[in-house]
Amino acid sequence: MMHLKEVTYNCGLELLSDMITGKWKTLILFYLISEKKRFSALKSLLPGITSKMLTKQLRELEQSGLIERKIYQQVPMKVEYSLTSKGYELEAILFQMCEIGTNYLEDISEPNIAFQTI
Repeated sequence: MMHLKEVTYNCGLELLSDMITGKWKTLILFYLISEKKRFSALKSLLPGITSKMLTKQLRELEQSGLIERKIYQQVPMKVEYSLTSKGYELEAILFQMCEIGTNYLEDISEPNIAFQTI
């Protein structure tokens, strides 16, 4: 089920942008393409993210209908995150973004260049 903000979108790109905007969301989606993952596995793949921020990003992606959270009733409790069918629709775009970013990294001379917004 998708719970969206009460916003009027003029086109689908605005909606999608709203759903995946954030420093970590596209990376989370990308890492979930290959297989479902537990919270700790995602956290280890995202150096620099806090547990609080990861929880927030996962909840927002779940509310947008792009990922699902499955709870296994066992001790200790096990929770896994995976893409929904809507999330998998982004697979080609995410791989393209990764390829473009990789090509761009090869073009710049210093990998840690700080960019200013125009």
